[in-house]
Amino acid sequence: GFHLSGTVTEPATATEPEMTYKVAISFDRCKITSVTCGCGNKDIFYCAHVVALSLYRIRKPDQVKLRLPISETLFQMNRDQLQKFVQYLITAHHTEVLPTAQKLADEILSSNSEINQVHGAPDPTAGASIDDENCWHLDEEQVREQVKLFLSQGGYYGSGKQLNSMFAKVREMLRMRDSNGARMLTLITEQFMADPRLSLWRQQGTGITEKCRQLWDELGALWVCVVLNPHCKLEEKSCWLRQLRKWGEMDVCPLEDGNYGNELPNITNALTQSSGHSQDSLARPRRTVFTRAIEGCDLHWQDSHLQRIISSDFYVSPSYQREGESLLFNSQGQPLWLEHVPTACARVDALRSHGYPREALRLTVAIINTLRLQQQRQLEIYKHQKKELLQRGATTITNLEGWVGHPLNPIGCLFLTLTEACRLEEENCLEISDTGDSKPPVYQHVPVVTGSQDSDESYLSLALEVALMGMGQQRVMPEGLYAQDKVCRNEEQIIARLQDLELDPVLVQTLRKQCILLLEGGPFSGLGEVIHRESVPMHTFAKYLFSALLPHDADLAYKLALRAMRLPVLETTAPSGDVTHPHHLVSVVPSRYPRWFTLGHLESQQCELASTMLTAAKGDMLRLRTVLEAIQKNIHSSSLIFKLAQDAFKIATPADSNSDTTLLNVALELGLQVMRMTLSTLNWRRREMVRWLVTCATEVGVRALVSILQSWYSLFTPTEATSIVAATVMSHNTILRLSLDYPQREELASCARTLALQCAMKDPQNCALSALTLCEKDHIAFETAYQIVIDAASTGMTYTQLFTIARYMEHRGYPLRAFKLASLAMTHLNLAYNQDTHPAINDVLWACALSHSLGKNELAAIIPLVVKSVHCATVLSDILRRCTMTAPGLAGIPGRRNSGKLMSTDKAPLRQLLDATISAYINTTHSRLTHISPRHYGEFIEFLSKARETFLLAQDGHIQFAQFIDNLKQIYKGKKKLMLLVRERFG
Repeated sequence: GFHLSGTVTEPATATEPEMTYKVAISFDRCKITSVTCGCGNKDIFYCAHVVALSLYRIRKPDQVKLRLPISETLFQMNRDQLQKFVQYLITAHHTEVLPTAQKLADEILSSNSEINQVHGAPDPTAGASIDDENCWHLDEEQVREQVKLFLSQGGYYGSGKQLNSMFAKVREMLRMRDSNGARMLTLITEQFMADPRLSLWRQQGTGITEKCRQLWDELGALWVCVVLNPHCKLEEKSCWLRQLRKWGEMDVCPLEDGNYGNELPNITNALTQSSGHSQDSLARPRRTVFTRAIEGCDLHWQDSHLQRIISSDFYVSPSYQREGESLLFNSQGQPLWLEHVPTACARVDALRSHGYPREALRLTVAIINTLRLQQQRQLEIYKHQKKELLQRGATTITNLEGWVGHPLNPIGCLFLTLTEACRLEEENCLEISDTGDSKPPVYQHVPVVTGSQDSDESYLSLALEVALMGMGQQRVMPEGLYAQDKVCRNEEQIIARLQDLELDPVLVQTLRKQCILLLEGGPFSGLGEVIHRESVPMHTFAKYLFSALLPHDADLAYKLALRAMRLPVLETTAPSGDVTHPHHLVSVVPSRYPRWFTLGHLESQQCELASTMLTAAKGDMLRLRTVLEAIQKNIHSSSLIFKLAQDAFKIATPADSNSDTTLLNVALELGLQVMRMTLSTLNWRRREMVRWLVTCATEVGVRALVSILQSWYSLFTPTEATSIVAATVMSHNTILRLSLDYPQREELASCARTLALQCAMKDPQNCALSALTLCEKDHIAFETAYQIVIDAASTGMTYTQLFTIARYMEHRGYPLRAFKLASLAMTHLNLAYNQDTHPAINDVLWACALSHSLGKNELAAIIPLVVKSVHCATVLSDILRRCTMTAPGLAGIPGRRNSGKLMSTDKAPLRQLLDATISAYINTTHSRLTHISPRHYGEFIEFLSKARETFLLAQDGHIQFAQFIDNLKQIYKGKKKLMLLVRERFG
């Protein structure tokens, strides 16, 4: 049949009543060509009701009545039957059908109507003709709407996932050889090209967002897949080419590598290393995300060698050819395929994607045999050049086009093709990137089917081998943030897949063999002895190899990981040849370095590799030494070395068992290196680093503490050494933690005191107080520290520092020394008339109280200093008041007699203070009156009242004050309102 109709009932739920839907499906040559359903569902996939009816027809064909096309049935009716049929049909659906029936009747009765020009009439229940296009039903409008919606959400609300699942749907359609695959991809691409953000990003010069970039990449890769369909018609291909060119020429079309021009060779180029790369980057054509697909349209599948490779497992060279060198076969007679590697892999992807898994496998094996041969030849080339290259210590040989991070993902494609052939599951389903399932796949060894006698290989071991070859390829870091980021991302994806493999003896053998080849590979391997200065670093890859090899061959694991620790782009000394301009070394190489946008990430990966090795080497002093040397030689960032030191410390001191001294010593050594590196540069984490180092040294033991105290000047600033290091070492907690005996405690204390005195000499301003504190228990050291303070007081110290130390001295029971220091502090101080809230006022009041308590002589000595330094009337009157309240000398210094009498303001030393206070009040009054506003009048009158109290302390004070007030009235008579207030209060 060609037309299926039925009713589908959806049972009632807790919230919804039972619903019945009418469904109609047209089909032709085993494909559903159109569907309608009463549910009005809008989606690119069929609704549940269409699926239910289809399944019912498939599973219960005998329950579905098969009828002739309706035209055949009508043909059998006579005139009366036809009339009856039409009238009953109209009655059954009169509301929907009547207008149409009336219109058709009018047209049929009109002799010159269009309907009468055509012979016969349409029949929806009859099939299409043999020449008609027959393809699966696809709701194009829906596809457009959904893509538009997902793009407008900008990667939020899971829209990226939705778009990825649409791409997966396209791949599924291609695999089922459903011609709608390309149609759906066209619809998706049209919406992508119409994304309004593209022109916005272009105007602003900002790159496309990360999530969006990845979607564009997948779009480009899918088009390469579509145009490489081995069985597409020529007219289809030329139609796609026109479309792709049209999109590629639009100025909003995203470029292949983000915002930069690209150095990568054309997709159809062969394997050659250096041809055609010397042209300047400006001359390079613009490469968009569709360029590879456009280039792919030039590729065909007619090559007879290629046809033989993909059509048979047993295609081998005739035996007579094996003696001579043939480009088509290796020495075992297995076929080779010498195409540009990413292009060859794109063919594999196309075969796999279009539902030709066997053919994809055969081509993959041929590509791997080619890569192996290439690897052998490169080893031979290196053997001849080895001596010269090692002497130079650098190489200009490198691949401009890396396979990892390549837009066509060649390595990932080969790996997937091979592992899919080994998956243990019901059906070999295509892997969809971004799938939600977390269960790792299970693989088994499937022997490689081959025509040559040697066939003990499995597709699984080939998968491992090709992933290692690709990841280990020495290649130049590409230009541009996006391309560099993609290298890191692709590397992580491949490693994640490698970690799904259970390493059995067969795979371990493959791993070891490939690692040895990578180490010996010279300039062709990223793990070779000499690499190009701009080589993509191997840290992430080496970390995987190290962990995988460690249980099976520790020596090889360490050799490899230590080799990979380097990061030559940061070694400024390497005078390597630049890839593109071997003759302009000086001008080209330095300018390239800042363009390593992912350098921060790469350095942290280097640090991860080092950390992995440190953890594994715990307890093995020899291995730890080598790892430590590698860290010190290759890691240049203090914060990363600090992180490594912390990691080592954590691993060395587990909570539930004893510390590991070997690793603790490494942690300490790394910590000391960080101290030296950050000593003269500003680092916001410096305090944390210093504290951590003391903790680490404490954990190592008393000898380590003695050592850092003795060599403090190469590790710490004087302030750090006294206030953090020595203070922590001498703290009660440290003594307890180390459970030291008396001689050890004394040794530590002596070192701390020596340090304190050295620091106080070097930086008395910041270290004097800490030094005094640290030397408290040793008389000679304390005296020395005090002398350092006195010597520095006149030149190098502020009044704040001196007052602080003076108060400390008083607190320690040295009042006379405190007095001396307070007197020195006073000489540095200057308080103006209006500084009545200055922070030093408390210190001044304290210093005067101290002098007063010591006796008349001390008070007499400090008052001239106070008078000289303090010009603030309220402060002076406060001091004066305090000095007259009690008798001097109450501190009771031994050997001094004390009269116990209050002091008079008429006699020295208070007379001088009183005069100074009165003159300060007079000066302040004039200063305030020069710019006083009416809202401050009340406050000013209160100020004068305070002044009067001070005047009255003098014998002729009331006369002096009266004269002062008269004077004011005379000078400031213009301020009538104010003078009125003065008269009211003071007469």
